[in-house]
Amino acid sequence: MSRSMQLAMSEQDALALCTKQKVNVSTIEALPAGGVRLVCSSRSGADTIRQRAKSKVIGVELAREKYRPSTPLW
Repeated sequence: MSRSMQLAMSEQDALALCTKQKVNVSTIEALPAGGVRLVCSSRSGADTIRQRAKSKVIGVELAREKYRPSTPLW
């Protein structure tokens, strides 16, 4: 299984769930269509969050924000 998942919840709610379950977060980012993309530090942590938030897991891969700048940095 992957360490990343997309959840239909706010960043605060996702971080609160991870804190409650004692799961370390590697990265969290907001999705343009709503929800968050969460990357846990371990696969076991990701499995825990998937089990606890079954109804909030987004099954299809949603588009993410552009990360690369549109113009060169130099």
